[in-house]
Amino acid sequence: MKIIRFGEAGKEKPGVQLANGKRLDVSGFESDYTEDFFANDGISKLNTWLSSNEENCEEIGENVRLGSPIARPSKIVCVGLNYAKHAAESGMDVPKEPILFFKATSAIVGPNDDLIIPRGSKKTDWEVELGVVIGKKTSYVDEAEAMDYVVGYVLHNDYSEREFQIERSGQWVKGKSCDTFAPLGPFLATKDEIKDPHNLDLWLKLNGEIKQQSNTSDFVFNIPQLVSYISQFMTLLPGDIISTGTPFGVGMGLNPQRYLKPGDLVELGIDGLGTSKQTARAYKK
Repeated sequence: MKIIRFGEAGKEKPGVQLANGKRLDVSGFESDYTEDFFANDGISKLNTWLSSNEENCEEIGENVRLGSPIARPSKIVCVGLNYAKHAAESGMDVPKEPILFFKATSAIVGPNDDLIIPRGSKKTDWEVELGVVIGKKTSYVDEAEAMDYVVGYVLHNDYSEREFQIERSGQWVKGKSCDTFAPLGPFLATKDEIKDPHNLDLWLKLNGEIKQQSNTSDFVFNIPQLVSYISQFMTLLPGDIISTGTPFGVGMGLNPQRYLKPGDLVELGIDGLGTSKQTARAYKK
């Protein structure tokens, strides 16, 4: 199943995307895609409801805005330097344990919403990433059981302000959490939709030019390892997102370095998870 949320920002409604690409309004199911939805086997219940109610669901127009397919999760846990070539371009060693940092959920926007370059930013950068969505509450889970707690996957652009992140001391979260820095979607694809999450091509273009192109087979730490590792330090709740890191080709790693400016168009995609695009805009009060 592919689930979507659509409509005006802050007033999104739940929907689904069918195999034929048609998008349906499932507001009649009377549940948004929240922590409670995932915790209470919402995907199975929605599938059952849809089998009896699909004909009564209104089709969503192609020009209707998409929001994040997950209503505000409790947290976004990001993994740094999880592709060896990205570690090299960043001038850092491949980590011996996963590098973890948080991204504020207030950064979440829809997949095609504008990127707002923060006030005072000089080094806003792009990062295409595979997001893993947790389906059941867990802590201290073993690697062998970790995938049982994954409900699906989502496309994520982990925008980063490198000066805020690296040059201004403290933790990385400052450079990761600016408003609009977490476009998610276009949809959440449930586990059964993705045959092998460790063999997915992912790419990103800047103004039509490929900047990132890799495959999740290049992970330093795979998904069961990440879910298990993170659960040793915090409880993972339904709807939480683990963003699994970005491959080489970010602006910081180019020679000369290249950062986003107003008017730039960023397009990205992952096999089976669709595509998204964001136009960079300058911050305005």
